[in-house]
Amino acid sequence: MTGPIRRVVIVGGGTAGWMTAAAMERLTDAGMSVTLVESEEIGTVGVGEATIPSILDFNRWIGIDEDAFVRATGATFKLGIEFVDWARKGDRYLHPFGILGRDVQGVKFHQLWLRQSRLTGAEADVGALDDYCLSAVAARLGRFTRPNANPASVLSSLSYAFHFDASLYARFLRGIAEERGVVRREGRIERVDIDPENGFVRAVILATGERIEGDLFIDCSGFRALLIGDALGVPYVSWQHWLPCDRAVAVPSTSPGAPLPYTRASAEDAGWRWRIPLQHRVGNGHVYASAFTSDEAAAQAVLAGLDGPALAEPSQLRFTAGVRERLWERNCIAIGLSGGFLEPLESTSIHLIQSGISRLMALFPGDMASPVEQTQYNRLMRTEYEQVRDFIILHYHATTRDDSEFWNHCRTMTVPTTLSDKIALWRGRGRVIRDQGGLFTEDSWIAVLMGQVLQPASHDPLVEALPIEGSGNFLRHLRGVINQTAQAMPTHADFIAQNCASPQAA
Repeated sequence: MTGPIRRVVIVGGGTAGWMTAAAMERLTDAGMSVTLVESEEIGTVGVGEATIPSILDFNRWIGIDEDAFVRATGATFKLGIEFVDWARKGDRYLHPFGILGRDVQGVKFHQLWLRQSRLTGAEADVGALDDYCLSAVAARLGRFTRPNANPASVLSSLSYAFHFDASLYARFLRGIAEERGVVRREGRIERVDIDPENGFVRAVILATGERIEGDLFIDCSGFRALLIGDALGVPYVSWQHWLPCDRAVAVPSTSPGAPLPYTRASAEDAGWRWRIPLQHRVGNGHVYASAFTSDEAAAQAVLAGLDGPALAEPSQLRFTAGVRERLWERNCIAIGLSGGFLEPLESTSIHLIQSGISRLMALFPGDMASPVEQTQYNRLMRTEYEQVRDFIILHYHATTRDDSEFWNHCRTMTVPTTLSDKIALWRGRGRVIRDQGGLFTEDSWIAVLMGQVLQPASHDPLVEALPIEGSGNFLRHLRGVINQTAQAMPTHADFIAQNCASPQAA
């Protein structure tokens, strides 16, 4: 099927649909029409109210004023994720955003810290590794400010993301998209019209009988996968053998006080609980494996862990971790849950939506026959899903917990070689090689590897070129500057109150 693309149809709203629409509104300037079809009868799945720093790039890309966005979505700022009871019960560590320390003469900072921490006497007084990350120290102190663009300033090492109400974010983006020319059509899709000669999607037909034709279709229909799955039959590849959690129960609660500037993920006997602080409420949930616990026990666990009264009845979600064999099939691209799902342990759900959108825009086809762009898109997206998958598996597999059948399974299971090779490299001399184009930085891998108590046997021999006493002085000075900078920040609550308080929280 050939011919220029003039009509883009987005099937489904929610976060994925309206993020796509807000980004694609610029196509209207190129003479294309962008139509989004959604039904108010169909609820949306809020797969994540917590994000990672890449969301800042997306918001800037579509021209969002950050303070206005924070006010409209009841957002708070996020400096990282705290993990409780993952490596063993009683442990906790932070996976912070931002930069860890400062490399010295080509030697990675964490290698210097590893060498010094194994000494004896005064030179071994180096503190915790995350004492050298401004985002981590500020998170522990409950403080926040925006980074400084000056690379000479310690504040330039700070990085952040957001916690926000996903439904309010979708509403906010809808306003932007419609104002800029995107047309919304209300209605439930009853049927998909497929061209019998080439298998391309020609139109979606609503329950009213209305026919909405298009040249390029974006499937944002969530787990229903109306186009990519039901109509086009692209198989779904399950990764449940590595990620056994297949259900979640969620419930909002009242906020007990000032919101923390980080997400919390607390390990349970058969999964984990999330805590996401917004300005006007707290998001809570329990991701769990139904093979190892019951729905009732999971709901009781999340309700027992609330910091305040529940604001609604618990709602349940069922899923299978995995990805479509192809996210771009013929003239249809799956974005969001229709294309794949990885549990929100590292807050990557919205990032994967964003990544799908940005790659589509970078490879936007000139006509409907686009095999080169399609092949490249599928390769890049599959690789990114696999890289995120491995990072999430690491949290489960790198544990000493043996107190439940679930943790015994996770600890002893065979993991992808792409992950086992990384673990082996780390165990030797603490080395991390970041995948080309990988989402997570070396500092992120180091934070989780150390947090999960995977201690390397040794360190990089290049560290021995650095004098012990001088290195100790450098570490003490850097730790002091970072702590002093964090102490001087306003509290997280004060920053929000002064710049972007939401009417939702009033």
